[in-house]
Formats: sequence, structure tokens, C-alpha cells
Amino acid sequence: MVSARGRRREVDTSNHFCPHPTCDYAGWVGRGNLRANGHPSGGSWRQLHCVACDGYFLETHGTLCHGKHVSAERIVYVVASLAEGLGIRAVARVFAVDPNSVLQWLVEATDQLEAFSRYFLHDLQITQVQLDELFAVLSAVKAGQTSEAEALQRLEHSPLWVWGAIDPESKLLLAINVGERTLALAQCVVHQVVQVLAPGCVPLFITDGLKDYAAALLTHFGYWVQPPSPTGYRPGSQASLAAAA
Repeated sequence: MVSARGRRREVDTSNHFCPHPTCDYAGWVGRGNLRANGHPSGGSWRQLHCVACDGYFLETHGTLCHGKHVSAERIVYVVASLAEGLGIRAVARVFAVDPNSVLQWLVEATDQLEAFSRYFLHDLQITQVQLDELFAVLSAVKAGQTSEAEALQRLEHSPLWVWGAIDPESKLLLAINVGERTLALAQCVVHQVVQVLAPGCVPLFITDGLKDYAAALLTHFGYWVQPPSPTGYRPGSQASLAAAA
């Protein structure tokens, strides 16, 4: 969509899209249907206008900064401090922010990073994958299983296992999950790795010896074979199947 009226557009909106579901251009970037519309109430974020559906939205729509009354720099510093291992209450004291706000930003940042990983990690050709579990603490507040106050308490005193899969050569984190050391979690982690690998790519998997990995790897990379019939085999007798990778 090329505007033939008014002054030439000077603000680049090619990386944004209209979020309104009823718009014909919803979800499409670089179509020329968006134009800058100033800063509402003198705020720091620009408002965008879709000329196709006549809808308005802020340029922060869908980002971690959307709807926040604090500066983007503070949010970035808070998330960076959490990534460096500083606790939620400690970060709240350093940046003079409520601990519940820090927890909420952490949950939202997790959603953003997960979406980013799903978009960019695919069709990978790698030769090795290292599987391991780390003892750590996280919460279930996002799933609604506990309140924010209880989550803050659990984050400091309730340990869980963080499952990770990494390419030891490039240090690329392929998958991460949180939970107990069970076969179900092993299956989930291996499945996440398989989802980002290129078709036909079967790398060398290195583990810490957890037996559940064997079943998970055979489930995704193994196949059933019929062994040769032994001498004297009679029809109707029980046939055995073996898994091979």
C-alpha cells in the first residue's frame, strides 16, 4: 500500500504489523499500511495507525515493554540481573521495584524468549547434543498453581531440576525444561531437540547416564525389527521385537 497523499512518510514501520484480528493486513509486515501517529499523552512510545482498518496501537504491542510505566532501560537491567543469577528479592531492592513486578517481568520475558527460540531454531545440522539436568529453583505461578507470594517463597526455598540440551561445539541451547527427574520429562526434552533438528539429522547424544534418556532416544530415533526366526520356530508362538537405533 503506497500513500499518494500528504507528506512522504519518514518513520520506518516495515517491522511492525497491525494486531487487530479483523484487519485484512493483520500479521503482515512491510505492506505500507502503517504510519506513525505521534506520541500519545507525551509518552516515550510512538503510536501507529493502520490506514486499512483505521485502528491504532502502540509500537510496543507484543513486547515486554507494552503497558509498562517504567523505562525500558530499567526492565532490561532487571531481566539481565536475573539472567546473571541475582535473586528476585535482591533485584527488587537494587532497582527499587516491587518483587511481584520483578516476577511478572520474568514470566513475560520467558514467553518472549520462548517465542524467539521457536522462530529461529529449526533445521539445525549438528553433530553432538549434550543432555544434562541442573538443580535449581523455579515457580509454577504462570500455570496458576500458586499465588505470586507463594511463588516468591518457592523460588528461594523449593528446588527443582532444570533439564537442558546444548550443542557442546557452538554452545547453542537447544532445549530447556523444568521438573522432576522422570521419564516423561526426558521424553519431552528429547522431543524438543528433535523438533529443531534438520530432517535426517541424528547427532551423537551425550548424557550423564540417566537411564530414562535411553528410552527417550529409542522412542524418537529407534525402530522395531523382527529378529530372524530361530530353528524349530512354530507359527503361532510368541515373536519378539527389538529396538534398534
